[in-house]
Amino acid sequence: MLKTLWLTSVSLSLAISLILFPKEVLAASIRGLNLWWEIVFPSLLPFFVTAELLIGFGVVHGLGALSERWMRPLFNVPGSGGFVWVMGMASGYPSGAKWTADLRRKGQISQVEAERLVSFTNASSPLFIFGAVAVGFFHDPSLGALIAFAHYGGNFLVGIGMRFYKRREDRYAWVRDKTSPSWREAIHRMHHSRLQDGRSLGRLMGDAVTRSVDTLLMVGGFIMLFSVLTELLKQTGLIHLISHLLSWTPLPEAFHAPLMAGMLELTTGIGAITATHEPLLSQLILVSFILGFHGFSIQAQIASLLADTDIRFKPYALARIGQAFLSAFLVILGYWLYQNTEWFNQSLPIWNPRETFTEPIMKAFETIGPPFTLVMISTMVLIRVMKGGMVK
Repeated sequence: MLKTLWLTSVSLSLAISLILFPKEVLAASIRGLNLWWEIVFPSLLPFFVTAELLIGFGVVHGLGALSERWMRPLFNVPGSGGFVWVMGMASGYPSGAKWTADLRRKGQISQVEAERLVSFTNASSPLFIFGAVAVGFFHDPSLGALIAFAHYGGNFLVGIGMRFYKRREDRYAWVRDKTSPSWREAIHRMHHSRLQDGRSLGRLMGDAVTRSVDTLLMVGGFIMLFSVLTELLKQTGLIHLISHLLSWTPLPEAFHAPLMAGMLELTTGIGAITATHEPLLSQLILVSFILGFHGFSIQAQIASLLADTDIRFKPYALARIGQAFLSAFLVILGYWLYQNTEWFNQSLPIWNPRETFTEPIMKAFETIGPPFTLVMISTMVLIRVMKGGMVK
């Protein structure tokens, strides 16, 4: 009864706030929509479609057999988790959760293995870290390597720690997968997986597009919702009221409101943190903390992706707290290296600190992104109409 009353009160408060601040809500919703259809959709859809095709063709199953020899000892998950880990880092969250859920539905991983896997395969993409954070917010491309070191290093350490999660319940997994298949056996497994899937090329491509667009529509809804919630907290003053609780901590007062905003939606919080006049190291620590925590917006997206499976959300949520503190510690260590060595200041082969390489990419997204999004949504609708999915 108390939970019902609490949820009802929150919903009514939200509805009243929407009525009281219609102009601000509309502006926040449009900001979220622009972020989604200009950047998020066109950047993630190719990864989602490609992953769907690789899973359907059995490639993931075959590569998983080969990567078993290092994924099992390191993280205590099957080799197919290597694909999820690498692709999750390359494309950014919530990709890792989507592919973990897909592997679980296909029975390629157990429930406990899926809960371990989803805890460390959701990370910020390199484009966001080097482009949006280092160049866009800090205006210093050389900080990209430092932030990436802390973020991906924290992710790796979380994965190492999660290998001990419910190890007794899954004690037969290592014995079952102890052998290391050869290339020939991996190709045989890939072929068997494709035959077991049974879908034609045309149907597989259609399913890949529709499922990927469906997932990204859900992601877009969450981005707009949390953009509105963040704005409402600002307009009602609740974000400042909550931030007063942080006055009992040694955190500088200038970081109170930005931290609360970042806990809801990380992009907004990072922008507010870097706009302060606090020392650079303090900004880096808090930014790394927020990147590791993911923000409630991304956590809600991942919870939605896991909702129709038996994968529990709690291990992922606890892992976020762990990564937030680990990444904050690693950025302190990395900052010492950043100041005392030349490693972080060296030009990387694809991210040159002397060039703002992200500017043409971001401009291309702003130009091509919206029409690409509309075309792909129209394609999904057309495929569903042709399949009879929308005709009763």
